[in-house]
Amino acid sequence: MPAKVKTRILFHSRRLNIYLVRYPQGHKVGPHVDMVSEGRLYKLNCVLAKPKAGGEFICEKNIFNLFGRLYLFRPDLYQHRVSRIESGNRWLLSFALTAP
Repeated sequence: MPAKVKTRILFHSRRLNIYLVRYPQGHKVGPHVDMVSEGRLYKLNCVLAKPKAGGEFICEKNIFNLFGRLYLFRPDLYQHRVSRIESGNRWLLSFALTAP
């Protein structure tokens, strides 16, 4: 069984949340859409460390994707996922902004 995802909340408010997340070898994130009770959700994800193999972020539509390291997208509108991490860890700094 793969190790668990470790999430550290760096900042939390009504509109903005910042997380540092470690996805271990063997982990994957299945296709999903993030639900919000109101407003629009934007995520800016910065991949701090890519795994040696696997762990690719796949999204139906990005606002932008800079070198496969910096993604801005609407997780409340578009399905997204991360492929299985075959080797190594994936470190992510994630900014989640809820706009009215």
